[in-house]
Amino acid sequence: MTLSTTTFNTNRRAIIVGGAAVAVAPALLGVARAQSNAIKIGFPVPLTGAFSAEAQDQVRAAEIAIKEFNESGGFNGMKAELLVRDDKLNPGEAATRTLELIEKDKVNFVVGSLSAATQLSINAVCRDRKIIFNSISQSDAINEAKDWSLYTFHEALNPHLTAGAVARYAFPKFGKKIVYLTADYAYGHEMVRGFQRAGQALGAQTLADIRHPLGAADYSAFLPRIQSLKPDVLVLANFGRDLVNAAKQVTDFGLKASTKVIAPVLLYTARQAGGADAFEGILGGTSYYWGMEDKIPAAKAFNDKFRKAHGGSVPSDYGALGYAGVRSVLQAVRDAKSTDSVKVSIALRQLRYNWYKGEQFYRKCDHQSIQSVVIVESKSKNMKDKYDVFNVLSVEAPDEKNLRTCEEMGHKVST
Repeated sequence: MTLSTTTFNTNRRAIIVGGAAVAVAPALLGVARAQSNAIKIGFPVPLTGAFSAEAQDQVRAAEIAIKEFNESGGFNGMKAELLVRDDKLNPGEAATRTLELIEKDKVNFVVGSLSAATQLSINAVCRDRKIIFNSISQSDAINEAKDWSLYTFHEALNPHLTAGAVARYAFPKFGKKIVYLTADYAYGHEMVRGFQRAGQALGAQTLADIRHPLGAADYSAFLPRIQSLKPDVLVLANFGRDLVNAAKQVTDFGLKASTKVIAPVLLYTARQAGGADAFEGILGGTSYYWGMEDKIPAAKAFNDKFRKAHGGSVPSDYGALGYAGVRSVLQAVRDAKSTDSVKVSIALRQLRYNWYKGEQFYRKCDHQSIQSVVIVESKSKNMKDKYDVFNVLSVEAPDEKNLRTCEEMGHKVST
């Protein structure tokens, strides 16, 4: 059975996905039906499931990039259009929706994903059909030669870079005996690998890597073992609702009294959902925090556009990736003076940009976006308002040296 096209209309109160209504915030609505003379960007993200809050913010921010492009004249009379699909956090569903976007809806490009697993399936479909895919979710594998192509770009941070930055900040300060509570899929595995590799140079010791299924609600069975190991640092290598639930239960169990709790990615949406008490004292990495606007003009400009569009609220870290992923592709269309995938790929490879957080560019060998990693700690006191949830502790500057080498990723590099 062929699923019906997702249709957006300002008068609708739901996104229609596969004939069924999925309730979302009205702010996500407002993208018109596909037009024949449009630059179409497919946007598969998990609107339902454990990462839905982050995905919905990605849509909100991506729409701002579309609006900016259109209001500034588009390209050769063509306006951009965002076609959002729910990949349900399932690799098979993600592949099906992506194939539908390419073959039925005739999208020019694809941006999206919020899982290491779904982005690989989306990438495989796009790669085989020579459609540019700009991924906005963390993954190490997507840049490796076996999964990569001329059409593969990675706007998000990757686990090696993120975990490495957090390890370099936290392990020297809080201790070198480490326990990992790890979501048992690619994201968790890659994050732990990133911590362990960075930790080797710091003398860190892994006491245990305790794995739990994606979407786990109860972590109580793991906590006594973690406590008995007496780690200096507990790493919550999970995401979304998993991170919220783990933070709450670790706090309630009293582990923070003797152990520093850190996360490779400390999500703004997770902190908002979990609250100040659950996340008190937890630090981690992030690609972006809206509070950087005091020092970075591009952050202030982006935040103000988001506030204006969404009733004064501020964008999340993963929301900002949705904005950047779409804006980069549309800028490359203008630079290439074409919507041809090869020409736009070449333009993306040459792009140097500062959309919201400082200077970025794509590494030539694997199309990984080189960017800063922000180290933040959750606040529980002296909050100016409900959005003021993190203190920025440090910013690790963009540096290719913090990535795995091109040769290690399997890419042949000419000398």
